[in-house]
Amino acid sequence: MTTAKDEPIAVRISRALAERIISGGLAAGSRLRQDAIAEEFGASHVPVREAFRRLEAQGLVASEPRRGVRVAGFSPDEVREVAEMRAALEVLALRHAAPHLTPAILDRAEAATRAGDRAGGDVQAWEEANRAFHRLLLAPCGMPRLLKTIDDLQAASARFLFAGWRAEWEAPTDRDHRAILVALRAGDIDTAAAVLGRHVQWVGNRPAPAANRHGG
Repeated sequence: MTTAKDEPIAVRISRALAERIISGGLAAGSRLRQDAIAEEFGASHVPVREAFRRLEAQGLVASEPRRGVRVAGFSPDEVREVAEMRAALEVLALRHAAPHLTPAILDRAEAATRAGDRAGGDVQAWEEANRAFHRLLLAPCGMPRLLKTIDDLQAASARFLFAGWRAEWEAPTDRDHRAILVALRAGDIDTAAAVLGRHVQWVGNRPAPAANRHGG
C-alpha cells in the first residue's frame, strides 16, 4: 500500500494545495508563488511546477502569461456542468458496482449517512460523510479510470459547496441516501440509479447565497 511518504513530492504538493483550494483556504484569484511553495515543502522548483500542472489539469488553478499561477474561479455554468457529469458517471459506476455490493458495504454506507446527519452546521464534516457514502457504493464497480474522474468531479462539487454555503450551512437529513440504500437492499437497481442521478445534481441546481457566489 502506498503511503504519503512514498508519493513523489509533486503529488504531495498538489494534494496539499488542492485540499486548501477545495476547503476555501485558498480563495479564487489567489496567486500561488512558486518560491514560497518550494520553500514550504523543502523542494526545488521542478516538482512545484509539476504540481501546478496537476492542479491545472483538475481545473483548480489557471496559468496566465506574465501573471503566474492563480486559483481558478468558477461560474454557475461550470457548477451545472459538473453536477450533470457526476449524475451520468455515478449512475454508470453504480450499475457496475451493484452486483458486488454486500450487506456489510451497505451497512457502512448507512453509517456514513448517519454521520452526515450529525454534522449540524459543519459543512466540511457533512461533505466528508457524503463523499464517503458515494465512494462506498461506487468503488466496487472495478473501473479505476471512471472512479478517478468521479473523484475529481466530487472534489469540484465540494469546492462549490464550501464556497456557497460555508456561512449558512445546516446539514440536511439525507432522504435520498436512505432511498438509495432501501432500493439496493431490495435489489432494485433502476430505482437506486434514478435516485442517485437526481441526488448528485442537487448542488448544481441549488443557488448559493448571493453574498457568497464566486464568478468564473
